[in-house]
Amino acid sequence: MYNARRTLSKALLVAPLLTLRNAMSVENSARKPGDEWRAIVRKNGAKEFAAAFVAEPVLYASVLNGPCAGVDAIAAFFAATTAGMYESLVFTNETVDGLKTYLEWEGKAFGKDVGGTTVLTRNEAGLIQSVRLYHRPLQVVVLFSAELAKRLQGKVDPSLLSTAC
Repeated sequence: MYNARRTLSKALLVAPLLTLRNAMSVENSARKPGDEWRAIVRKNGAKEFAAAFVAEPVLYASVLNGPCAGVDAIAAFFAATTAGMYESLVFTNETVDGLKTYLEWEGKAFGKDVGGTTVLTRNEAGLIQSVRLYHRPLQVVVLFSAELAKRLQGKVDPSLLSTAC
């Protein structure tokens, strides 16, 4: 009887966790990881892009020297990066935890393997407050940063851009 009670108690504790995990995973839905984020980025230059963000969003990126603030600066960043810097890019996993969305991705840039993580933080209304974008490996981070410096010259605060290479 004790073992039966213990097994039942354990099952009652674990079942809600499994249900919660399944509810939070994009893998269990019809859409693919990153679909919503890709749709927002594709609207860059349109008022729908700006409408997805709070008034003063911030982009933190491993390929920049500091935070990039404001919808226009973030739009310039994504216009530069989506205009041929990646040869391929696939979102491999998406997890939503409260107001945060975690996206893992892999691809090719400059003929080299690249991967990373994008973290979106939303406010209570669902608008994006911040984007944290992390690239790897270091060799690609350096190349990417140098190319961004060329593409974003005159479009964002110059102190954000690499002066290396």
